[in-house]
Amino acid sequence: MKRHFIIGLCALAVLGADPAAAGGPPALFDGKTLDNWTTLDGDPVAKGWEVVRGKIHLDRDQGKAGHIISKHEYGDFILSFDWKIAKGGNSGLKYRVRKYGNKTLGLEYQVLDDPNTKEGKTKSKNSAGSLYDLYAPNYRKHLNRTGRYNHARIVVRGDTIQHWLNGQLIVTATVGGKEWKRRIAESKFDGDKDFGENRLGKIMLTDHGAETWYKNLKLEPLPMGKK
Repeated sequence: MKRHFIIGLCALAVLGADPAAAGGPPALFDGKTLDNWTTLDGDPVAKGWEVVRGKIHLDRDQGKAGHIISKHEYGDFILSFDWKIAKGGNSGLKYRVRKYGNKTLGLEYQVLDDPNTKEGKTKSKNSAGSLYDLYAPNYRKHLNRTGRYNHARIVVRGDTIQHWLNGQLIVTATVGGKEWKRRIAESKFDGDKDFGENRLGKIMLTDHGAETWYKNLKLEPLPMGKK
């Protein structure tokens, strides 16, 4: 009995360990610094983006900051975060980010102030929670009013992508299938070969001119299984 108890404690310790301690990439955000992030040019984050009381804040009063990207790549994962954005604002969190020629692109969880933007009012594939330019949210979507945080969850498991918003599953996509390829061909990503089909990629926070906040940003790596 004692032996089984010790083994159980060891298993719990491994499950709760920092990914870096287990040989994986470090935590996406430590709640204190942006040390695990860089500009798209690989430079330290020095302007516009800041950490305030455990939140990542894009302060547009400092001028154009540009997108920031994680230093490390991630495979399958569950990523949860809370976000809010200024009135009329547009931003997004991208994942499976990599280079396509001279462009840095990835799949995107759209962050948008729907009530005060054209895209948001039409509940289109470019509205809040969408898989940007590919899949519109379904009827379960509920967005909190402007100025309040929304809770997001992204599940990436092999070829299956899920977007959640405020506790509801609003987007499900299967990467690489006929439907996926049809949507790619009808999107701005037509011409970017095998867009989104890479199993490893970085995470990006975008700057599209609006003050934005992210908090409780947590990425749980999942075992890399079959497609």
